[in-house]
Amino acid sequence: MYTAFYNLREEPFRLTSDPRFFHLAEPHAAALATVVEAVMRRKGFGTGKTTVVHTALQILTERAANNHPISSAFILNPTLSRDEFLEMLLSEFEIQCTSTSKPARLAALQRMLLETQRKGGTSLLLVDVAHLLTPELLEEIRLLSNADTYQEKLLQIVLCGQPELLGLLRKPELRALRQRVASSCSLRPLSLPEVRAYIAERLHSAGFRGMASPFPTHVLEEIVRLTEGVPRLVNLLCDACLTIGCKAHRPVIDLAIIDEAASELGLKETHIEPEVQVKSAVSGNGSGGKEVAGDAVIGSALDLLIHAMKKRRALVPEVNEVRPEMSIKEQVAVAVNAAHEKDPAGDKVIESAVDVLVQAMKLRRTSTMEL
Repeated sequence: MYTAFYNLREEPFRLTSDPRFFHLAEPHAAALATVVEAVMRRKGFGTGKTTVVHTALQILTERAANNHPISSAFILNPTLSRDEFLEMLLSEFEIQCTSTSKPARLAALQRMLLETQRKGGTSLLLVDVAHLLTPELLEEIRLLSNADTYQEKLLQIVLCGQPELLGLLRKPELRALRQRVASSCSLRPLSLPEVRAYIAERLHSAGFRGMASPFPTHVLEEIVRLTEGVPRLVNLLCDACLTIGCKAHRPVIDLAIIDEAASELGLKETHIEPEVQVKSAVSGNGSGGKEVAGDAVIGSALDLLIHAMKKRRALVPEVNEVRPEMSIKEQVAVAVNAAHEKDPAGDKVIESAVDVLVQAMKLRRTSTMEL
């Protein structure tokens, strides 16, 4: 374990989607804004990325503390049959249904959705690794999205997966589903400045307070070259470097350590296909003054959100309280409850920032359409 050697409280580059380690690089900001706005405006359908979706869930759950109840179902393994998917959906939503018939289960789900909507709440279905969904199961999800009132969709759906998901949705037989996707976003690879900030932020979140980073500039350049700016690979490579550096008693990572770590991970032989960059929901395209002004408001709202979440990082329970066997919803609930008790004023900040964000994006889209 290298944490003591590098004066860290915990491992900074684990692949788990822990919102405490969420770093708001520009592509992540665009994705986070898109997911939060899509859910709060009840657009019905959207696609996103795992870490961003986890962070959005925490933001929405914290906002729910102030009379905005949210019922969520998080499907982590979508390689299921239609019946198994519906069974898991009811379990995640904590819906009691003794019958095993599909009509009875769908009726129980509809009642829960209507009751949540009646209370002014939001029902949210998040499906991870959605690129593994079969066309049959995607059709089942499309049918679930039919649940609505005259005013809005009762069930907000977020699909989260690898870039193959967008290719899957382009298949002709899934045209009806594709037409229902209100928002989508892809995370482009990070640039060198973004990787530098990303690594520094994760080290800081893990307890590092040293004056000089273990990753000097020339090492960061090599990390970007080998990983092509893909965050998951940056995590893997940095973690391997710290492990090797600890064994070699090297407080500062050098190119020899990078080379050894890259060889162990097979990064030197593998070419990485970067993810497709989608038009940012945060950055304007220069179409006009209204859009630029909207960008500034959106950026300010995101800054407020992230500042509030960073403040609450110190209030999140220790690792032994957030147990690995807990579900994502349970982990988020434990963290949010602890934060709410210790920082009730933060609830108002998060609620206000989310409201400003949603309104700014709504106005920005309207002004773009006018142009």
